[in-house]
Amino acid sequence: MAWKTLDQMQLDGKRVLVRVDINVPVADGKVTDDTRIQRIVPTVKDILGAGGLPILLAHFGRPKGARVAEMSLQQLVPALEAAFDAPVVFAADCVGPAAEAASAALQPGQVLLLENTRFHAAETENDAAFAANMAKLGDIYCNDAFSAAHRAHASTEALARLLPACAGRLMQAELSALETALGTPKRPVTAVVGGAKVSTKLELLGNLVGKVDNLIIGGGMANTFLAAKGIDVGKSLAEHDMTGTAREIMEKAAAAGCNIVLPVDVVVAREFKAGAANETVAADACPADAMILDAGPASVAEVSKVLEASKTLIWNGPLGAFEIEPFNAATDAAALKAAALTRAGGLISVAGGGDTVAALNASGAADDFSYISTAGGAFLEWMEGKTLPGVAALMG
Repeated sequence: MAWKTLDQMQLDGKRVLVRVDINVPVADGKVTDDTRIQRIVPTVKDILGAGGLPILLAHFGRPKGARVAEMSLQQLVPALEAAFDAPVVFAADCVGPAAEAASAALQPGQVLLLENTRFHAAETENDAAFAANMAKLGDIYCNDAFSAAHRAHASTEALARLLPACAGRLMQAELSALETALGTPKRPVTAVVGGAKVSTKLELLGNLVGKVDNLIIGGGMANTFLAAKGIDVGKSLAEHDMTGTAREIMEKAAAAGCNIVLPVDVVVAREFKAGAANETVAADACPADAMILDAGPASVAEVSKVLEASKTLIWNGPLGAFEIEPFNAATDAAALKAAALTRAGGLISVAGGGDTVAALNASGAADDFSYISTAGGAFLEWMEGKTLPGVAALMG
């Protein structure tokens, strides 16, 4: 790896500017889901343990360069103190006199939280002068926000080039997991790509067919591929204007030796609601007045066979309308199969993306996956083969 970790930095007595993602849901001033906060605890505790002084840089919401009271990071102080088991000092700005005074006064054992970086338009503009003002506050830069690494912002990109830089524990885990899954994977490699639209995952599919051995397509995307093969999908969600593109992807996959796995049977219903009357039919037998809402049991058996023969799995997106029962069945069954294979030591499984995390949590499979990324856009862009500015900046 070309990037450094905290273990390669001399932290004792040093002020460490740590870019974190603590953009968490808040209701009535209270954090309702502290997953992202918990993910940065190892980095903060390791810096404190090594005698360093952590100074947190973060964004919250989209204030678009204005000071928006409800987007102040001050409201997160109690949740951060509980997570770190350490006092958290708050500074009302991330640059300038208030931030500089707070940085200078920071004591060993304390954590400093700087105000929302996006209160300054210069942050999203990746402004060099703004980054230089942030750099004055610390001796070392540590990026622990993989989920923001696809943005070339001052606190993720420009700042990394002004100080000795390293990856935090979460960033290190994300990069290591993705390198294992797509960089130098154990083969055969299988990717599960689901979701509503082919159009939003074109680059992803185009990149994957050249890198993986099997590509399992689910959700509304699978309907578009079935339609591309001349199959009538009734009233199903499908992008009929994308069928030509779907055929191109199938041709590219065939040329690359990538096996595309589509549903062989489907669960159909006349209405999209929980507990709707449904039936399982062959993939090419969807009634004209029905819609495909899930893959059927024969499809799950096919997917399971592919997973059993795989060494590495990358998962992004559900296989059906997992949010409503019983159309979560295929996603749950495939996820639990992947979890069992991972638990048995035969599979490395990496998953990411909002819907994916929700689906795997709902199925009960999440804890047994090798790694689940909390990043959405950054995870997808990495899978698309793109260079992430925040990661590139750590490479020096």
